[in-house]
Amino acid sequence: MKNNLVLASSSPRRREILGLFAPKLEIIPSQINEDILSDETPETYVLRLAKEKAEDIAKSCKDKFVVGADTTVVCEGNILAKPLDATDAKRMLKQLSGNWHSVLTGVAVINTIANKQAIDICQTQVKFNQLTEQEIDWYIATGEPFDKAGAYAIQGYGSIFIEEIAGNYLNVVGLPITLVRKLLKAVGGDLIEFNK
Repeated sequence: MKNNLVLASSSPRRREILGLFAPKLEIIPSQINEDILSDETPETYVLRLAKEKAEDIAKSCKDKFVVGADTTVVCEGNILAKPLDATDAKRMLKQLSGNWHSVLTGVAVINTIANKQAIDICQTQVKFNQLTEQEIDWYIATGEPFDKAGAYAIQGYGSIFIEEIAGNYLNVVGLPITLVRKLLKAVGGDLIEFNK
């Protein structure tokens, strides 16, 4: 079973987390459109994208388990996806400053051998410190915010702004591994089998 796990994502964070359990993890990034649909809730958004990513890659994978995931940040009801530029990153960080926000990750797992699929969502609450203009400018200058939902990385420089967390830490990094294992087991696999 060790060569049978595929990650439908180019995220280095997801690769690192999943690769710990599956050293021969195959990476095939999905190229689906990630635009938010009108009237789509944050929950339905991440679940839809996780499902579409997994299904997109599963079409060309025979006898594999395919994992798709999507993470977004929600603050005051607004979805904060990856920032478009420095101005957009600054807007997001100002909104997060001093506030609690939710990090949602949708995860979909497809067993192409048995044609089974399981999908679920993980949610974590995160509290930011109050940020000064100078701190925001410093953080943007590191370059870290630009490919991250919500314009920050809890495992990187952004960690100095995190006051409190309620829930799964790896969910905020981008892949709640306990949920991945639960979904794999639901479709006939198990994460601890992929490194044997």
